[in-house]
Amino acid sequence: MKRFVKPVIILTATLFLAPVISTAGAQQLTAKEIVKKADEKFNGEMSGYSVMSMTIVRPTWQRSVEFKSWSLENDYSLTLITAPAREKGQTFLKRGSEMWSWNPAINRLIKLPPSMMSQGWMGSDYTNDDILRESSVVEDYTHTMEGEEAIDGRMCYKIELKAKEDAGVLWGHQIWWVDKNEFILLKAELYDEDGYLVRTERGLDLKTMDGRFIPTTIELVPAEEEGHKTVLKILEIKFNVRLEENFFSQQNMKTIR
Repeated sequence: MKRFVKPVIILTATLFLAPVISTAGAQQLTAKEIVKKADEKFNGEMSGYSVMSMTIVRPTWQRSVEFKSWSLENDYSLTLITAPAREKGQTFLKRGSEMWSWNPAINRLIKLPPSMMSQGWMGSDYTNDDILRESSVVEDYTHTMEGEEAIDGRMCYKIELKAKEDAGVLWGHQIWWVDKNEFILLKAELYDEDGYLVRTERGLDLKTMDGRFIPTTIELVPAEEEGHKTVLKILEIKFNVRLEENFFSQQNMKTIR
């Protein structure tokens, strides 16, 4: 997931042929093909627009952030913070492998260096790297079918994604639970290079939005920070909207509303 916050993922590396499995009374699909179908629920279109709210929960407090996001192909995204009032108007721009932030309160444009990639985005459990990350769950991992398991009463394929040795990815491996009928990612466990669980993500509140059946709530829970979680809610989403490359400019960062 994240891939639920970031709107783009760049596909790289070489094709890996996973063992063939069968779907009920349908075509033969590999574990890789199932992961690709799940990934394309959010990242398979040329462009998109979304309105989201993000609630950051901590043991003694919580706060919410609302934002709009636009994306084009695999290289461009623009995010506008619309609430709370003290952060309203702040924007984030991604062009290729570079990312900037604009803060109207101090009238300052900042290019985010690599050292800031691990910091929490807007104070949440998502990082700047989650937004900018260029790795591909399809091409940068090998995929192995681990069986089937029910999540929230829906039967899922359980698939392990193991990072390829030459892939520049954040996670050593992941475990995905993908709904067998709708190819929706309902749960993901993300592990570091040493095999320790870092966080768990859940897709909840399944609804049809803009003709697509998707989770409308995404919950991220860090493994080693008790009482911490971040909850994303999709309030509006549109696929294949009309956007041009010049929309994603530093000048538009300062004027978009």
